[in-house]
Amino acid sequence: MNKLSRSLAFFAVSSLAAAVPGALAQNRPAGPPRGTRPMTPPTRTLTTPPRAPMSPSKQEINTASGEQFYIVASIDRQNSQLLLKRPTEVTFLVKVSPSTKYFDGNGKATTLGSFRAGDTVWAKTTGSSVEPMLVEMREGEMTVADLHKYYLDYPIIK
Repeated sequence: MNKLSRSLAFFAVSSLAAAVPGALAQNRPAGPPRGTRPMTPPTRTLTTPPRAPMSPSKQEINTASGEQFYIVASIDRQNSQLLLKRPTEVTFLVKVSPSTKYFDGNGKATTLGSFRAGDTVWAKTTGSSVEPMLVEMREGEMTVADLHKYYLDYPIIK
């Protein structure tokens, strides 16, 4: 494009912009004027009911045999501790003792050495929530039915 045609194109666009207001204006979404701070909505109004807190018992549901489902996060053999993780991502540190019983997926007795981080287990604990002791741990997975029964509260599914 030569210099003359470039000048003519610029002149035509400038004339159009002067003749039609807003022809070259940027389309901005409607909102507060520039430079003002938007008003933040209130976190809770009088018409919004407060959110019910999650009951602690929902995280600590035991099976009929007193077991809870966990994922082994880590094993500290030197300090005789296991870091277990619930499906809700809450971790739980338990002490193990020489009398703790371990079982594999078939129900046969095994040792702590057969468990690795990432294994899914069903465990029984005793003691206070400050220093719980592991009584029994068995390798196993959670079925979809168990998941709905212990962690999901959908009356339609039950």
